[in-house]
Amino acid sequence: MTVTDVYNLQNEKVSEVELKDEVFGVPIKRHVLHQVVVGQLSNRRSGTAASKSRSDVKCSGSKLWRQKGTGRARVGRGSSPTRRGGGVAFGPSPRDYSQKVPKKVRKAALRMALTDKVQNNHLIIVEDFNFPEIKTKNFVLAMQKFDVKKALIVTDDKSENLEKSSKNVPLIKVMRYQGLNVYDILRYDHLFLERPAVQKIEEALVS
Repeated sequence: MTVTDVYNLQNEKVSEVELKDEVFGVPIKRHVLHQVVVGQLSNRRSGTAASKSRSDVKCSGSKLWRQKGTGRARVGRGSSPTRRGGGVAFGPSPRDYSQKVPKKVRKAALRMALTDKVQNNHLIIVEDFNFPEIKTKNFVLAMQKFDVKKALIVTDDKSENLEKSSKNVPLIKVMRYQGLNVYDILRYDHLFLERPAVQKIEEALVS
C-alpha cells in the first residue's frame, strides 16, 4: 500500500492515509484510457444535426418548364439541390454516436487514471471541504494555499457551500464521488479527494 499525507484547507498535514495498490498503483495502458475517453465524449454527442434532402422540401413535383424548345438547359423539379430553396445534397441526418464500453474496461481505466495522478504527485487528499459560509474569496484563498489553478474536487457528500463558492471560479470542477470519471480526471491538472471519499472509491473499484 501507498501511504499519502492528508491535509486541511490551510495545506497543513493532519494525518496519513493508506491507498490500495489495486486502485492507486496499477499499470497504465494508454490505449485503454483512450478507448474510454473516446467513448465518453461520443456518448455526450446529441446527434441531432439534420438537413432537408430534396424529398423533404415542400415543393411542387412538376417539371419547371418543358424539356425542349425553350433554349434553356433541361431542368426537373424545384427541390433540386442545385436550385435556391432546394434540398441539401449529402447533408447530415440524425444518428446515434454512442459507444458501448464494457464495465470492466471502464473500471480499469478509472484505476489507471487515479494511478497517473499518484505517480505525478497531482493527487491531494483533504480531510474535508467544509466551508462555514458561501464565499468565493475563501475558496480561492484555499486553492492558493495549494498553488493550484486547474483542479477537480471530489467530495464524499453534497456540500452546498463548496459547490456555490467554487461555481464562478474558472478551471475548477466539483463533483461527488459517484460521478467520478476518466475524462474529468485526465482533463484537470490536480485531483482533490476528500478523505471519506477515498474509501468509497476503493470499495467501488476493487469489487
